[in-house]
Amino acid sequence: MFENLGKFIVRHSKVVLLAFVVATLVAGAVGSLVFGKLDSGGYSDKNSESAQATEYIIKKFKVQEPIVTLVVDSTTSVDDAQVALKAAALEKEIRAVKGVSKTYSYWSTGGAPTMRSTDGKAGFILVYADLKADDWSGFESLGERIQSRFDGTYQGLDVYAGGAGVITHAINHKIEKDLLLAESIAIPLTFLLLLFVFGAMVASAMPLFVGVSAILGSFLLIYLLTQFTSVSVFALNLITGLGLGLGIDYALLMVNRFREELHHGKSVEDSVITTVATAGKTVFYSGLTVFVTMASLLFFPLNFLKSFGYAGIAVISLAIVGAVIALPALLALLGEKVDKGVVRKSAITPKEDGRWAQTARTVMRRPIPVVIAAVTVLAIMALPVLNIGFAQIDSRVLPASDRAAISSHIIESRFDGLVGSPIEVVVPNGVGQESEISAFLNQVKNVDGVVRVGTFETYGKDIRVQVISSVASRTTASEKVIHEIRALDKPARTLIGGSAADFTDSQDGIAGKLPFALGWIALTVLILIFVFTGSIILPLKAIILNGLSLCATLGAITWIFIDGHLKWLVGDFTVTGTLDTGSVILVAVVVFGLSMDYELFLLSRIREEHLSGKTNIESVAVGLQRSARIITAAALLLAVVFATFMTSGVTSIKMLGFGVSLAVLLDATLVRALLVPALMRLFGERNWWAPHWMQRFTLKH
Repeated sequence: MFENLGKFIVRHSKVVLLAFVVATLVAGAVGSLVFGKLDSGGYSDKNSESAQATEYIIKKFKVQEPIVTLVVDSTTSVDDAQVALKAAALEKEIRAVKGVSKTYSYWSTGGAPTMRSTDGKAGFILVYADLKADDWSGFESLGERIQSRFDGTYQGLDVYAGGAGVITHAINHKIEKDLLLAESIAIPLTFLLLLFVFGAMVASAMPLFVGVSAILGSFLLIYLLTQFTSVSVFALNLITGLGLGLGIDYALLMVNRFREELHHGKSVEDSVITTVATAGKTVFYSGLTVFVTMASLLFFPLNFLKSFGYAGIAVISLAIVGAVIALPALLALLGEKVDKGVVRKSAITPKEDGRWAQTARTVMRRPIPVVIAAVTVLAIMALPVLNIGFAQIDSRVLPASDRAAISSHIIESRFDGLVGSPIEVVVPNGVGQESEISAFLNQVKNVDGVVRVGTFETYGKDIRVQVISSVASRTTASEKVIHEIRALDKPARTLIGGSAADFTDSQDGIAGKLPFALGWIALTVLILIFVFTGSIILPLKAIILNGLSLCATLGAITWIFIDGHLKWLVGDFTVTGTLDTGSVILVAVVVFGLSMDYELFLLSRIREEHLSGKTNIESVAVGLQRSARIITAAALLLAVVFATFMTSGVTSIKMLGFGVSLAVLLDATLVRALLVPALMRLFGERNWWAPHWMQRFTLKH
């Protein structure tokens, strides 16, 4: 199939390349509209109890969460007459802002105790708008307008703007700026490194050709997807990182093989056909392993994680198309001009023997000590993962100096209970069950973290009660509070909702789907590697080794982002003692997928050498020599691309950059250069064993 594809591309190279370039330009033009369509939400399980409670409150009680929460701080008491007058004037101006439907404040509610700070010097103004619960663009727009106009000083009062709208805008705006900065660093630096690796100007542009086209095409696909579902703004970072990274990986493999065939005396046409038939097939199957790994994110109930699944599937698919179809067409037209603009002659001609082959032979002479040493290093790195704790993205992912983060800190530190995000108790048809509800609420008062239980609110036959907690809504502590409340004896059909319940349900939803996602990854990867290699041993070994590498990466992430080490390397961030659950899963999936990518790069060349008649030891040595340089270069370049994400001021993006960078470097050195050849030596010819009846399902090389 791939040989026939290569022949087709050679015959129609100009048409193929022109069609691809035109499609890419159109995708870039239309896909640029995606930037106004993304949201920073998607952390809720829409089928959960908390979602039902929220829907009930909105439909039946006509109540919504405040879009903006303003803290009005004075040097005297909030009950001072002058402070009250100024606060009333401020509230009147806020109500006049376009999009604001109503406001409530400490002063307009007659001095509600829940809306006053513990020191009596600050009070809340809650701002509402008639927006749907998932209208994040509306939240952001209103949050931006109110923050830009009122955050600061008002007639001698200090005003701090926070809440969903302000935090949404702050995170989105920060990511947008950080993404531009990361790209402005990554693209030129990557090109300089590509010059060193490829040794020629023209060849160095090939990865950017594949990567940029994959990014622009993905923007178009995600834009089209936003017409039907919500997509997280964080997906842009993954598209950029994976687009450039996979463009580098796949172009390195394709161009290196093309050069190799040319230097063996083949014509340009035959070199392209062989490249597609060998390296193109490897790119397709390695890309397929990343594809199915990223598809596992679609199992989770949160749109935040689904967004990364959509983004990953889009960018991987287009990177494969660019590398296997468009790039060979370009190589067919360039021919030997691919080496034009030489800057490093030694990089032009691949070596038949060299350092990597010697390293492999050295490792295979002492495989057991090498395995023990490498596994020990990975185990030590993995140890901190025992301290891992989970939460969800909130204002603390922003720099501590950000005004939205400052506002959130003031709310948490100076107000008794989180009045802006209460725990909601909803009892449909609860009228007539007041005594049972009161008995339940008396138990709720004794739950650790509960500060205050509100009064009954009745609408028709339904009853609603707000419970104020002193625990931040999106933390493991809030999960404990919700689980304890739900475990109490309560009236039938009682729903527990609110921000803390929403977080709890999202965490429980992730935990419930995690076994299915892991099962999907294990099963599909095992099948794909078996089909590609014809071996039972190699797929199992690949999953175990990549699992070890992943544990080491998560251990390092825990040590840095939970324990607060190495800020000089990754940049400053707020230490919360937890990691965002969704971001950890994203890092794990991306790391595992990329590790499998490199696994197939290496196994493909080793198998090719083994099928040509070489012994197990020689096929490993030669295969490592001919692929390890590519893998190491690709890993270094990919690490550089993702490392630029550490310049971000958003902690979760910083963590993604560090985690992927470390993982690919670990994988390309400790795992591929040491563990793989050592284990290949220990297993010997058994590496390639499979039951005879299964062999008919393997790929014919």
